[in-house]
Amino acid sequence: MGRTAKLNTLTDSDLRSYIKDAAKLAPLHDGGGLYLRKRDAGAYWYLRLTEPATGAQQWHRMFPDDPAGHYPRKTLADARAEAARLWRLRSEGHDPRALRQRGIEERAAEARARAEEQRRLLEEQRRLLSMRDLFDHWARVELAPHVRADGTRRGRKDGGDYIRQQFARRIFPALGDVAAANVTKADVLRVLDEVTAAGKLRTANVLLAALKQMFRFALSREIVPANPLDVVTKRDAGGKETERERVLADDEIKTLATALPAARMNPRSVAAVWLILATGARVGEVMGATWADVDTEGATWHLPETKNGRAHTIHLSAFALAQFATLALHREADKDGKPLPWVFPNTAGDGPVCVKSFGKQLADRQRPPERRMAHRSSRTDSLALPGGRWTAHDLRRTAATLMAGLGISGDVIDECLNHVIESRVRRTYIRNRRPEEQARAFDALGQRLQAFISGGAERSNVVALDAARAA
Repeated sequence: MGRTAKLNTLTDSDLRSYIKDAAKLAPLHDGGGLYLRKRDAGAYWYLRLTEPATGAQQWHRMFPDDPAGHYPRKTLADARAEAARLWRLRSEGHDPRALRQRGIEERAAEARARAEEQRRLLEEQRRLLSMRDLFDHWARVELAPHVRADGTRRGRKDGGDYIRQQFARRIFPALGDVAAANVTKADVLRVLDEVTAAGKLRTANVLLAALKQMFRFALSREIVPANPLDVVTKRDAGGKETERERVLADDEIKTLATALPAARMNPRSVAAVWLILATGARVGEVMGATWADVDTEGATWHLPETKNGRAHTIHLSAFALAQFATLALHREADKDGKPLPWVFPNTAGDGPVCVKSFGKQLADRQRPPERRMAHRSSRTDSLALPGGRWTAHDLRRTAATLMAGLGISGDVIDECLNHVIESRVRRTYIRNRRPEEQARAFDALGQRLQAFISGGAERSNVVALDAARAA
């Protein structure tokens, strides 16, 4: 249908009357194919067009994409102007309906493009995790202790607290807010060089190992395009570490029995020295012990979480029980008088003592007087031994050496120290932890330590064995 000669037949009064009369449903024609039609409780402007290909009459709604495209928001004058524009397009060979459909498709394509760009930006932002955010992700997945589906444990006993402290102190100040994907080998080595220059060689190596693990984790998840530390070795950081071989000789253990009471350490710390020697436990396991895991009646100490992720139960010799008896005498309580759950609680009483705190107590008593540190023990050389400086971990090595000297087999010693069997086949098929042989080994070790102490010139802090059994 084309435009007729008769145009502009309606008035505003006609429109108002049409809207008020609910019985009037037929559309009003203004001429030239322009109509006002009632639809969906409203009135809308339409243009009656003829489909060029078929000659069929079609209704073309005007202002279709305008939320205010209805009457009276769109006045009669607005409708006539829009109708004139559409007829002009028609005269130029354009189909208004096709143009509108094309506009709809173009706007939809633009919306899809904007959504895709937004998705790309979000994905890019997700991948551009900062080093701090990447560490949090890695620690949550890899460092936090949890149990696998097969029952084995993974993660670190401390949940990554030690590594987090080192990163917070050494890595984050320089690289914490840098996108992990943009970190280069030069960036990392610059930080590690500062640690090495400060003489913290082992710390530099620990940081390097942790960073390499973290970047491997990030690479497998496409957070970084490559691991910038793939070809970096300890030689580029703190250097190759010499494995410690320090073992306390028999005479040194006897000397230690006399030296400890004079070193003015906390009685719990003194007991910790003998406990490590008597059990071969790691210093972190000793410092983190809880009374709930110590069974003095059954003479066992259970370690549910260990460095290698394998639970371990230690048989307590009479000598080891004596140390726990000493510790029980010095057990602290909270402000309500309830005994604290930790064998070695920290000063705040809200957790176990820091491993470093114990190590510092030993180190502060093995230095020349002129190297005494401020606000530290004045007994600077009270624990110095002829064989040189010794650490808490050397006590664990000494325990293993004493067992070997007593004729105990290496595989039983490995079980006593909770070493993981190197052979995967043996680890898979040999499940017997040989508890009876472990018990005999620990008892023999305890008797050996008691013999050293009994031959000492002065009384040590060890509680009498009868008292330990009674406890």
